[in-house]
Amino acid sequence: MGKKLRQQRRGKGSVAYTKAPGTFDISVSYTTDQRADMTGEVISIINHTGHSAPLIEVLFEDFTRTHLLAPEGIKIGDRVHIGQRPNYAPGSVMRLGDIPEGIPIYNIESMPGDGGKFVRSAGSTAYVSAHTSNTTTIIMPSKNSVTLASECRAQLGVVAGGGRLDQPIVKAGKHHYMMHAVNRMWPRIRGVKSNPVDHPFGGKQHHKGKSSMTSRNAPPGRKVGHIAARRIGRKKRG
Repeated sequence: MGKKLRQQRRGKGSVAYTKAPGTFDISVSYTTDQRADMTGEVISIINHTGHSAPLIEVLFEDFTRTHLLAPEGIKIGDRVHIGQRPNYAPGSVMRLGDIPEGIPIYNIESMPGDGGKFVRSAGSTAYVSAHTSNTTTIIMPSKNSVTLASECRAQLGVVAGGGRLDQPIVKAGKHHYMMHAVNRMWPRIRGVKSNPVDHPFGGKQHHKGKSSMTSRNAPPGRKVGHIAARRIGRKKRG
């Protein structure tokens, strides 16, 4: 009869596939008020499970607090500025249009006010390449160029935590606990590599053994492969 597929077992919310408590309880984003002009002090540095990079907790002059991604070289007691006025301290938040060319930046907004979407992993950084009247060109860590509105904001510096994965993991068990902590399914294996009881394509022959096209109304244990395919057969050339 077989048994439930792995994706089905995950959906049931068993302990083996449930994220650890407090994994994603801290949100890192800028204030939605783009006209805000605040200066704060770093009061703590947090090693948080749900982020590859350390976080800083900033206490502002109006006694509000927020969490930001920590740049390399920052320490408790340093000052961080968020606002329209240029301030080139590491970790400060500025408009892309106010950042000189060649300055390393991270946690970049894709649209003005979205709180930061790009370049957030440990050790990563991007660079300002060029400015126009309303746009700014950014060189991303992948070396691709992205053009964004000059009103988008970013933090100055390089994300802390670089070299986190330079040391070999060595053991599969360590990798398992690393992935479990952030609620990621690991390892991901192909259906043909599974046992027959674990997947419809499983078995020692290491090929599907049946058509990979599946009805949209197939039962959950069989609904794998090309679900409700629009066409069948090979494409004609020419």
